[in-house]
Amino acid sequence: MDRIIMDRYEQWTKLAVLDADVARELEDMAGDEGRIEDAFYRCLAFGTGGLRGVIGAGTNRMNVYTVAKASQGLSRYVIDHFPEGKRSIAVSYDSRVKSDLFSRVAASVFAHNGIHVYIYPQLMPTPCLSWAVRSLGCSAGIMVTASHNPSQYNGYKVYGSDGCQITTEAASAILRRIEETDEFSVTIPDYDACTAEGQIEYISEDVYTGFIEAVKAQSVLFGDRADRDVDIVYSPLNGTGLKPILRALSESGFTRVTVVREQEAPDGLFPTCPYPNPEIREAMALGIEYCRRTGADLLLATDPDCDRCGIAVKDEQGEYTLLTGNETGLLIFDYICSQRVAHGRMPKDPVLVKTIVTTDLAEKIACSYGVTTVNVLTGFKYIGEKIGQLEAQGHAESYICGFEESYGYLTGSHVRDKDAVNAAFMICEMFAFYKARGISLVQKLGELYSRFGYCLNTLHSYQFEGSQGMAKMASIMNGLRGPIPSIGGLKVEKVTDYLAGADGLPASDVLKFALSGGTTLVARPSGTEPKLKLYLSVSAPDKESAQALEAKLTDDMSARMSR
Repeated sequence: MDRIIMDRYEQWTKLAVLDADVARELEDMAGDEGRIEDAFYRCLAFGTGGLRGVIGAGTNRMNVYTVAKASQGLSRYVIDHFPEGKRSIAVSYDSRVKSDLFSRVAASVFAHNGIHVYIYPQLMPTPCLSWAVRSLGCSAGIMVTASHNPSQYNGYKVYGSDGCQITTEAASAILRRIEETDEFSVTIPDYDACTAEGQIEYISEDVYTGFIEAVKAQSVLFGDRADRDVDIVYSPLNGTGLKPILRALSESGFTRVTVVREQEAPDGLFPTCPYPNPEIREAMALGIEYCRRTGADLLLATDPDCDRCGIAVKDEQGEYTLLTGNETGLLIFDYICSQRVAHGRMPKDPVLVKTIVTTDLAEKIACSYGVTTVNVLTGFKYIGEKIGQLEAQGHAESYICGFEESYGYLTGSHVRDKDAVNAAFMICEMFAFYKARGISLVQKLGELYSRFGYCLNTLHSYQFEGSQGMAKMASIMNGLRGPIPSIGGLKVEKVTDYLAGADGLPASDVLKFALSGGTTLVARPSGTEPKLKLYLSVSAPDKESAQALEAKLTDDMSARMSR
């Protein structure tokens, strides 16, 4: 094994004494070269998504030392870019294992660097962090979360003073400061002492209330009737969404909400859904069981940091149908547009912002309402960045909606990240609006397909673990950049390679294939997980034809992945 890796391991065995769990794991991996290499072959990657990794011992793991090192780097960045007396960082955390510990460690490091810290007194969603950064005028913010990843993961999202996840430029500058730091040289003072001295301040209830009011202000009913007498089942998937979502709904007249008891309390082990992601059918299974038991009209579920929202609704046979992120986004967007047009509330130059992997059907709907579609790279931070640009240009009111296929939605500019509290509120309002008119969401979706054509959108992920996984993904992407005349029997009409930047977007390791018949395929390595992702948007006369074509495309691409 590489001597440098072994030296790192031996250093950690001597110095990593702050967390007993880390010390025990280091002792347990003694003599296991494979475990040692995987834990120490690199430092946990830091980018625009911050840090994310498996909780454990080592430089390639989430632990108090990697968190302290990142926090020291962020502290130096804030000191570099903000004057003394104007330096502050907001902190929030979710229900994951050690999230509370990591947030206290980070806050203590910030305080030691003379940066005032605002921290929520209890776990709060990602959008509440974005709101706090803007509301309190902070220099930056962090959210300790691994979003929808399995329970063994945790992470550390970094936000700029605009409440948006950091840009590539900021991430690079912070990374330079992190790389200058030795994890065992970082001073981590006592959290309680910092709090007692006023260096760490708890975020007030008024700030939280302001967020709830901002969510409710996104309503587009404009006085129209809505049937709020609906039975709703809600699951926070053992995360942060319970308090804000129940409050926003109850204050808006939705009082018949049943919470999935087994998934109600915060629990980082996620005992009933090992993969706490509302995109995954298994995570929604218990909620659907509750719906069948109670006869509920609607199921809502949010991921642990409450920035993603999934739903299920009754179909014409009385069965519960899970809607995809694309389908829910289309419904929300069409509802907003139709209401704004009906009430003369459409801004002069309305804008929809979506990612390049989000359904192509959105552009057709936008065009029908005279809305301009702006496509951005994958990641809601780019949607947040676009909102900021519109605001800087004096066109903040032009933004009416943004969404991405991975169950992220935002209908206002109150925060600069996807907001599942906002999404849950808008979904319930939309549902109540259509219910008052005898229309189900399944029927409304069918109407959109009838008007604009059927479009099947799917996502396939290919896992590549360990130190060899990154090299394998790079090899596959290089292979896809070679001449490919057809995929799944469809002619490749155009290939857009974003690696050097394209369509005015920043450089990113993404390939988009435009195929004959209006179908598109996007390939990209995940920025937060050891996965290569394929996004298909298949246009066809009907669902059955689209499914058959999608199967051919997937088989072809899967074969390319295994070569």
